[in-house]
Amino acid sequence: MLLLLFTAFLPFAAAFLLPPRPHMDWVIGGEEALLSSRPYMAYVQIGSTGNCGGFLIQEDVVVTAAHCNCNLGNIFVYLGVQDFMEPGQNWQRIQARHWVQHPDFNNENFDNDIMLLKLWRSAELTEWVMPIPLPEADHHVSPGSECSVAGWGQTGVNTTTDRLQEAEQEVVSDSLCRERYRHYNSTTMLCAGSPHVNKSPFHGDSGGPLVCDGVVQGIISNGNPDGRPPSIYTRISKFIPWISETLQKLS
Repeated sequence: MLLLLFTAFLPFAAAFLLPPRPHMDWVIGGEEALLSSRPYMAYVQIGSTGNCGGFLIQEDVVVTAAHCNCNLGNIFVYLGVQDFMEPGQNWQRIQARHWVQHPDFNNENFDNDIMLLKLWRSAELTEWVMPIPLPEADHHVSPGSECSVAGWGQTGVNTTTDRLQEAEQEVVSDSLCRERYRHYNSTTMLCAGSPHVNKSPFHGDSGGPLVCDGVVQGIISNGNPDGRPPSIYTRISKFIPWISETLQKLS
């Protein structure tokens, strides 16, 4: 189970302020993911100090959060990683050739918080590295749906881990996020994380996937600074047309 924590208007990419490490942040209230159970997971290293999560949607494309782009230098993607303390033959490190933020991304309220990374080469697909399916356009995820998040982000205010963590996340009503966050937009955002369960994404988990029934439905975006759920996710189904159009241009 992953435990990630957020604060209003605080993106999960706060790790940009920490010293250079390829494994800075974790999920809160979670547990270590099983080996090769999430082959779509990507660790996104931006420059020498920026780190986010992400996920593979095709051999040469990774999706992450737009707010992770801080113009800090080259972007590298790590695939097939379970534990950063145990480099192995399953790892694949590929540089991003292009990165495209959504043109309407708002850095103040994190609306349209999505970015595509076009890799220099296609990843080798193995049991450790595999794309995850996208939802149908405008598909609505109902409150009560059981989903999950994963990442290498912080597991607490001063605690970190090198191993991929995961946690269950229940989709909750839009009204709950509207009450907590004035910037919440139900058209482009998804609300998940029961306030009665201390599990959520935290610093460094930004850009990672919210997975429901094997399909990625959300991108970890922002939430409470102390990590208390619910958290806000980019609603991917809203951006399927933009993703398709952008991939055609990149190809």
